[in-house]
Amino acid sequence: MPIRNFPFLDIYKDNHPRPWLPIRIVNPHTGKHFDTFGLIDTGADECSVPAFLAYEIGHDLNKGIPNTTNTAGGMATGYAHTTKIDIFNLEGKCVHTISDIPIDFMPNLPCVLLGVNNFLDQFKLHIDYPGFNFSIIYS
Repeated sequence: MPIRNFPFLDIYKDNHPRPWLPIRIVNPHTGKHFDTFGLIDTGADECSVPAFLAYEIGHDLNKGIPNTTNTAGGMATGYAHTTKIDIFNLEGKCVHTISDIPIDFMPNLPCVLLGVNNFLDQFKLHIDYPGFNFSIIYS
């Protein structure tokens, strides 16, 4: 499953290339999913997803487990729901799945953040900032 030398991507207009990973967010209870990109964020303790995605995949946002956390923008409350993440390579092939993990769906979050707990803690990560690429290897 290793993803080696995956190029940094420029997802948002007028932004710098960053370590974005193509993923699918799946509600394991409904099978509904949403394809997007997740930003590899070594500074984030948890994985977080924009709140609107809860509705897209069939979660009732407010029925999740509330979790107040300190973010770069201050304190925020997210709602944890059991979720599955499929990881894709550049060819669009699913190369790894992380099943049934709690992910915080956060109001006012603009993008998916792939943090340490339940995501990065499962991989060896190498980021080559001068080369604008990264590698993750399941460990």
